Amino acid sequence: MTHHNLQDNPLLDLSGLPRFDLLSPEDVQPAIGELLSRCRGLIETLAADGVAATWADFAAPLADGFEQLSRAWGIVGHVHSVNDVPEWRDAYNQMLPEVSRFYAEVGQNLRLFAKYKAIAEGSEFATLSSAQQRVVEHEVRDFRLAGAELPAASKPRFQAISEELAQLAARFSENLLDATNAFSELVTDANELSGLPDDVRQAAREAAERDGASGWKFTLHMPSYLPVMQYADSRRLRAAMYRAYATRAAEFGPAELDNTPLIRRLLELRREEAQLLGYGSFAEVSLVPKMAESVPQILAFLRDLATRARPFAERDVADLRDFASRELGLQPMEAWDVAYVSEKLLQARYAFSEQEVKQYFTEERVLSGLFSAIETLFDVRLRPDEAPVWHEDVRFFRIENPAGELVGQFYLDLYARETKRGGAWMDEAIGRRRLRLQSPAGSSDAIQKPVAYLNCNFSRPVGEKDGRPRPAIFTHDEVSTLFHETGHGLHHLLTQVDEPGVAGIHGVEWDAVELPSQFMENYCWEWSVLQGMTAHIDSGESLPRALFDKMLAARNFQSGMQTLRQVEFSLFDLLLHSDFDPAGERSVLELLADVRREVAVLVPPPWHRFPNSFSHIFAGGYAAGYYSYKWAEVLSADCYGAFEEAGNPFDQSTGDRFLREILSVGGSRPAIDNFRAFRGRDPQVDALLRHSGMIAV
Repeated sequence: MTHHNLQDNPLLDLSGLPRFDLLSPEDVQPAIGELLSRCRGLIETLAADGVAATWADFAAPLADGFEQLSRAWGIVGHVHSVNDVPEWRDAYNQMLPEVSRFYAEVGQNLRLFAKYKAIAEGSEFATLSSAQQRVVEHEVRDFRLAGAELPAASKPRFQAISEELAQLAARFSENLLDATNAFSELVTDANELSGLPDDVRQAAREAAERDGASGWKFTLHMPSYLPVMQYADSRRLRAAMYRAYATRAAEFGPAELDNTPLIRRLLELRREEAQLLGYGSFAEVSLVPKMAESVPQILAFLRDLATRARPFAERDVADLRDFASRELGLQPMEAWDVAYVSEKLLQARYAFSEQEVKQYFTEERVLSGLFSAIETLFDVRLRPDEAPVWHEDVRFFRIENPAGELVGQFYLDLYARETKRGGAWMDEAIGRRRLRLQSPAGSSDAIQKPVAYLNCNFSRPVGEKDGRPRPAIFTHDEVSTLFHETGHGLHHLLTQVDEPGVAGIHGVEWDAVELPSQFMENYCWEWSVLQGMTAHIDSGESLPRALFDKMLAARNFQSGMQTLRQVEFSLFDLLLHSDFDPAGERSVLELLADVRREVAVLVPPPWHRFPNSFSHIFAGGYAAGYYSYKWAEVLSADCYGAFEEAGNPFDQSTGDRFLREILSVGGSRPAIDNFRAFRGRDPQVDALLRHSGMIAV
């Protein structure tokens, strides 16, 4: 339905939850165009000499006005991610340059910059709340990073770079999704299904039937791809799937989906942007708003971690190769054998399989266990709620305090779809802020409650039993992913900060933003949680203690290999954005090869094109910041250590302190201050090594 009248445009109705039930691609251009016009008008009003450079007269109304554009464009970006059909892709890409141009213009507006500097340097600053002071400090910093202090002759070029970077990132993501969707493997010989779990076979059969084909259809989406790599006895099938996955969006497929030229261009533009700002590299620019102080500091951290993990990783690989040769006759062990051999070794060593465990993690019981853990930890209540949604699979929930008052709400989109980008992520729908309401009786304040999107790519329910659909079942890794993204959601939803610029995850240093998410993963390993979070899909019985003990014994299986893999990605990202010259003779793949020679214990085939699907750094916010996962993992492991020291993962006083000092304060003070307030000291890397089984307890 097209809304020709702006008054009827659902994107302009920001009085409540997004109107996904009314929204159409045709609404995007008129609504976003109108909001851009309003924001430009607001800038002209507030930047005028007659408007005092104060919080109430300038900073607060500017933030309020910009929030409308941010919310509406956020809805468009979200739909582009979860329903990437041609109409929505076109609508998003049509307005992306306009929105990018606007924010680039704002970042270089000297009149706005001057007013923020006047607030920062004026007498009023000392009277502002700590959150308001932090907002002002961040604004001054961000104006500088956006080129506000550039010479006038350089500003048009800086704006052009910003616009092109946004467009390239969108294309990178779209190419990857299209390349993922372009491949499928139709199996017609039932013998090739040997080893695959029943639910995976059923899903593949249903996928083939939807295409009008006989046989079993496998794709590169995670619920299909991973089980093949992990369980399929057919080496041919594993090799075919692995090669297709490893070469997505590269020169081996359609030229229009090849991300290689996009990578080179992204790096060139980021380097040019950094040079315009007076920095030696894009990595230096990236670190300005982060906890880490310098590139050498991060390199030292990563290389120290690699040194500590290497003996464990080398033992992991030696065990794999020995088992592959001795027990499976796979010599040499190829890249497409690694996940398969790992699963067989896990079963042999610990007498259980991940597929056996998966049968206990039914969707409703997992959600019940997750919600119970949150309620116990943070003294809140989670309830089903109602809202318009973008797909019939999406569910909606509310969080209440003990008095029944609304704290926040969130959408939950669990299943993989061809129109949904891969991975798992949390995003903001609505941020918390203080509303200033006017009525005939006078003015009053109210709190706008936060709303989040939680998105995963899990297997949907397949098959029936006794005439009823069977529930979805999740692997333990998927359950951990759900807890992870919910941790991000809690950071957004449980904030007590009323200034949008530093509420929830806003204003939090990027290398600390993973702390709450990684912290929540620990609860997937607590017996008291799993008892109430599991119910066998057939018998309904909870996970047996004996099986849990086997899982616990295997918790750090291949932790050395996994650590070095993360270090490899982090080093590659950091070096790519620091000392690599995209205009030089050395290629991106050659840099990656050098990194692997330094830290990797397993090296993929030379035709592997990992960079072409590295969305985190080329289409996400992790450029020169992928190290954040390991950096924040130190923080999260150390925070969880406080609960271990208390002797109870749900210790009330420790949970209250974590909520008060970490979650509720968001970005209103430096992340290191949040950590110190909670832990009483600086973070220690030994907590991570101990949790990973790489240091004696």
